[in-house]
Amino acid sequence: MVQNSRQIDIREALREAIDEEMTRDESVFLMGEEVAEYNGAYKISKGLLDKWGDKRVIDTPISEVGFTGLCIGAAMTGLRPIVEFMSFNFSFVAFDQLVSHACKMYYMSGNRFSVPIVFRGPNGAAAQVSCQHSHNVEATYANFPGFVIIAPSNAYDAKGLLKAAIRNNNPVLFLENELDYSKKGDVPEGDYVVEIGKAKIVREGTDITLIAYSRMLHHCAEVVDLLAAKGISVELIDLRTIKPLDMGLIAQSVRKTNFCVVAEEGHYFSGIGAEVGFMVQQHCFDYLDAPVARVCQKETPLPYSKEMEKASQPGVESIKTAIEETLNLRR
Repeated sequence: MVQNSRQIDIREALREAIDEEMTRDESVFLMGEEVAEYNGAYKISKGLLDKWGDKRVIDTPISEVGFTGLCIGAAMTGLRPIVEFMSFNFSFVAFDQLVSHACKMYYMSGNRFSVPIVFRGPNGAAAQVSCQHSHNVEATYANFPGFVIIAPSNAYDAKGLLKAAIRNNNPVLFLENELDYSKKGDVPEGDYVVEIGKAKIVREGTDITLIAYSRMLHHCAEVVDLLAAKGISVELIDLRTIKPLDMGLIAQSVRKTNFCVVAEEGHYFSGIGAEVGFMVQQHCFDYLDAPVARVCQKETPLPYSKEMEKASQPGVESIKTAIEETLNLRR
């Protein structure tokens, strides 16, 4: 039963979700680099080895392709692995295991083998970790039918969606953000889940729809406040789940506001914003009073230089500019 809320950070919320699901279901285990003896690279798994032992919290060699394949096999035989990637950029080393096996096994086996597995870890840029540790993987993996893709922006959703992901019978990519792990929020005590595939209206508005997820949601919230002071009412939607996409909620909002901006950390070409923008014009064309605008990372690998890194990433100013231009407020 859900009890009183308390303020905890996303790191603690994720840890609680894993711990509670390991308590609820003995088939759940955690595997990855440094998840056990070191308590996790980002301390998500702090204390779990002491509580559950080395049969359920398992350190691995630096071999993503190896432990990813092992866990896919474990999922096919009835276990529910949680695989931690120290960075989702390192998942590319295991790309064949993820795409050719986890993603397609249910279909290729004629529904005989489910792969109930969660791949989780930080996605996108941190602070000056350069381009090999900063790529946003959601658009890449979203291209493959079979994956569920989740990207929470707050502690409440992080816990509830991770619990839902662990219970799901499909391979789930659970995308976190390293820079958000310490963000606090209200999280109920006790068991609860957040439904996969449901977006959320964070702020109601009437003038324009602004769509984001994960870390970008916080930049967008700042913009909503800035524009509210100018009399512009922005409806802010947190996707929460990227695939499946809650197009019903998006369409309902755009049909009300008649304008739409999509903000993401990923690149312009073939990004999540490109897909959302296309679907908005497909379902809401007669309601749109301007083209859908996108705010994305510049079309370059992310630089190491702090100044260049900031210049290439989307932020408050670029989101605000996109909204003002879409509403034709910039003269």
